[in-house]
Amino acid sequence: MKIILTTFTSLFLLNACASQVSDERKEALARQPAVTVETAIGPLELPSPFTTESAVKLSEIVEWPEGKTPTAPAGFRVHRFADDLRHPRSTYVSPAGEVFVVESNTRNSADRIQRLIDEDGDGTVDRREVLIEELNQPFGMLILDGYFYVANTDATVRFPYETGQPTLDPDAGEPILQTPPRGYNNHWTRNLLAGKEGEKIYVSVGSGSNVGENGLEAEENRATILEINPDGSGMREYATGLRNPVGMDWNPITGELWTAVNERDKLGDNLVPDYLTSVEEGAFYGWPFSYYGQIEDPRWAEDSHPDMVAQALVPDVPLGPHTASLGLAFYTGEAFPEEYRNGAFVGQHGSWNRSNFTGYKVVFVPFDDAGNPQQPEDFLTGFIADADAGQVWGRPVGVSLHTDGSLLVCDDDAGIVWRVVADTK
Repeated sequence: MKIILTTFTSLFLLNACASQVSDERKEALARQPAVTVETAIGPLELPSPFTTESAVKLSEIVEWPEGKTPTAPAGFRVHRFADDLRHPRSTYVSPAGEVFVVESNTRNSADRIQRLIDEDGDGTVDRREVLIEELNQPFGMLILDGYFYVANTDATVRFPYETGQPTLDPDAGEPILQTPPRGYNNHWTRNLLAGKEGEKIYVSVGSGSNVGENGLEAEENRATILEINPDGSGMREYATGLRNPVGMDWNPITGELWTAVNERDKLGDNLVPDYLTSVEEGAFYGWPFSYYGQIEDPRWAEDSHPDMVAQALVPDVPLGPHTASLGLAFYTGEAFPEEYRNGAFVGQHGSWNRSNFTGYKVVFVPFDDAGNPQQPEDFLTGFIADADAGQVWGRPVGVSLHTDGSLLVCDDDAGIVWRVVADTK
């Protein structure tokens, strides 16, 4: 069912917002039975809200030991592609094979893009060039029809660009789309994806809150994937109700748009699972009123919006609660074994709203010959140094496919871009 949605402000009262749940109500909810929903990969049992208390467990970054790397499955090797970076959040590999890295963070950010150059072809960066700096929390990058697009947190800007051009002229930047700056929940990333024929650009924008508690007027053009023309005109909401969609890519078999979504917090250890899902044009995915279809968020009990809840679609692939599933890349190369072809890699930045760590790894979602997802499996692990002490060596985010078939993984807090290759020895 396709339902074309407009902005939150045109659908709801501007002062509508989520409310607090009383302790008595939390206890009653916790006694309710679990709910089972059918996803594209099978049944998923979800506990009732507040079955466990909402925890806070922050991670402390400790330095990777000399010679240690994340752990990949047998048949793969992992090494440092680039290091000594300032929060490498995402990489972009151009059609010409150029590799660019965004160094960006919520504070003390480098706010720049560098070109990473492997001059001798040994799989390690030999030289870097600053393409542009003094940006505003950039994340998404895209080269299309003679332009280099940069998605800052508050605007997408394009610059004239030719392959190999050493720098972008900041005075030549043309803002083509204004986006709301990050909300208090740090949903500042704005990602970019070109349409399959280059005729459109898709821009992901996360919510400005956990569950709409700041009022829906603060969520205009948020929790959405926007569609624009390459010059920024024709903006519309392609899909809504996606709390924090970051990674985007095209399913190479079906041609569908897919996204990795970071779901809501403060309902307990095991709610709500982040997910990977196909994105249906005009569809609504529940945020902030419900999750996994029609499971109502109790914080909207006084203003539950049943008409919207009834429209909410169930996402395809649950990826675990509080994993911060952010990066996404389908594997369309030929260097990895056959079982990885056309599957999806997802970078999980790791939990903070859970009593035990979850995420802090890259998972792989196989897809069958018809383009349907299968059960996720761990791919790149070993980022947690000491779970009891709350220490981690790194936090993966962006994942991208190099033109040579290797996988690049941004370990932003460690300042490293890892390269994963199939071991042909």
